[in-house]
Amino acid sequence: MDTSNSHEIMANETTPLVPTKSSKKLKTPLPKLQIGILMSLQLAEPIASTSIFPYINQLIRELGITGGDDAAVGYYAGIIESLFFAAQVLTVLKWGRLSDRIGRKPVLVIGLSGACISILCFGLSTTFWSLVISRCLCGFLNGNVGVMKTMMGELTDSTNMAQAFALFPIVWCIGSFIGPLIGGTLARPQDRWPVLFANAFWEKFPYFLPCAVAACLFVLAVFMLSIFLEETLPTKRRPKSTLAVLDISSDELLPQQSMAYTPLRALLTPSIVIPIANYALLALLDISFRALLPLLFSTPTHLGGLGFDPATIGSWMALFGITSGVFQALFFARIVDWIGPKRVFCVSVSCYAPLMAMFPIMSWIVRARGEVDYAITFALLCLTGMQLVRDMAFGVIFMFITASAPTNNVLGAINGLGQTSASVARVVGPTLATSLFAVSKEHNLLGGNAVYVILIVLGGGSRWLASQLRDEVQDKEE
Repeated sequence: MDTSNSHEIMANETTPLVPTKSSKKLKTPLPKLQIGILMSLQLAEPIASTSIFPYINQLIRELGITGGDDAAVGYYAGIIESLFFAAQVLTVLKWGRLSDRIGRKPVLVIGLSGACISILCFGLSTTFWSLVISRCLCGFLNGNVGVMKTMMGELTDSTNMAQAFALFPIVWCIGSFIGPLIGGTLARPQDRWPVLFANAFWEKFPYFLPCAVAACLFVLAVFMLSIFLEETLPTKRRPKSTLAVLDISSDELLPQQSMAYTPLRALLTPSIVIPIANYALLALLDISFRALLPLLFSTPTHLGGLGFDPATIGSWMALFGITSGVFQALFFARIVDWIGPKRVFCVSVSCYAPLMAMFPIMSWIVRARGEVDYAITFALLCLTGMQLVRDMAFGVIFMFITASAPTNNVLGAINGLGQTSASVARVVGPTLATSLFAVSKEHNLLGGNAVYVILIVLGGGSRWLASQLRDEVQDKEE
């Protein structure tokens, strides 16, 4: 027997010719131009949505909605902040499914245009009901977030997904930095720059200027979308240019084109439902925190708040946004690669309990010391640090939801379903949190801290639900 041939055969049998699941995959290069354009479009939304936070409570007081009762401001602020998501619940899944049929770009154009019109209407509102209509209009026409996540999923795979989906919270953090600065700085311009804004229009509509600036960003976003962004839906891609960018052959599109319209019921499997449930609870806790933070900042000190003015509120919220954005940009993908997406998510959601505990601690400090001083500044800096870790949860859960799609032709529907669930949570969150805040203060429940105790318990539930996720994010082929 020829021993050299036998050794050669044994070598061939023991040495894999192709990478196995256990071998570490090489990272696929990101299509940076398309992702950069997509993130530029995404930036307009957090800027517009967070720009109202520094002045929304003051606007409600000035409109006379509460009848002079400062403790009731939270009820109405929560309702207005929830209306966008209430309207979005009714349509966001339909926008996601529509994008699976007609393409991602047409749905984005409708959403960005609707957001532009609604923010202008918000700035021109002089009654409670006009505020209601403007927020509902934005929610009805807006399926952008789900469609953008779908496009990101179609531009990436499991090797570069963490790097790409890290950009969503980064962009949100940048928007959360710019938005409050715009809202806090440009609100009531006649008070700050009486010579430049002497016209009676600015006296009648003192909050129109920040809304107009946000609307201009939406106009720019629609322009960029129409000219530069490539379609990512396989059946709507242009045959050459887009495929070259994504490095996909036309043969790969044929199975996608022939697949039937998948019933929604077929998507309700544990591998899809568990990530969506985590996203919904995460959204509930996040929006509750974001609604309570400016309310605590603006509430007078004798009611347990910090008594900040809109400019100070805008500055602190901008600091939270920019520090989190820098942290996500520098460390998110590295941390996910290091300890894994599930562990990152579990650690991140564990931060909600101590975050909520900081609220009564700051109220106690103000009552004990009688003023806002360096102790409150230190507490706010601790709050900032915990937010850095907490914000990683969103990038990770987007990865799990995208990876749960069995095929690309249902990716829009799954992201639409996820966004619907998160929108339901965001409807409940602001109203629940701000109403509990008002009730806790009015009736001195648990020393005025009942709202924080309830949210701390929900944070513990979120940690348990996170443990039910898969251990790894997988490609659809796997």
